[in-house]
Amino acid sequence: MLNTFFKNCSNILKKIIVILIRIYRAMISPYLPGQCRFTPTCSHYSEEAITKYGIIKGGFLSIKRVSKCHPLHPGGYDPVP
Repeated sequence: MLNTFFKNCSNILKKIIVILIRIYRAMISPYLPGQCRFTPTCSHYSEEAITKYGIIKGGFLSIKRVSKCHPLHPGGYDPVP
């Protein structure tokens, strides 16, 4: 029973984070200059990573990806593992 509770909480948090990413993509991202070095974009990558791996591992992968976003990194195609 407790395991089900934590699983439900995790799913709810995952959905909230995905909604926040989509809100960012729809309402904030269009007003920023297109500077993304990667395909898929960091917001799409984060959404896919969190959906696929959950909040902790997906969040870690997202932070790792965003930390690569600087002028010295070439970018390119970088899918979610």
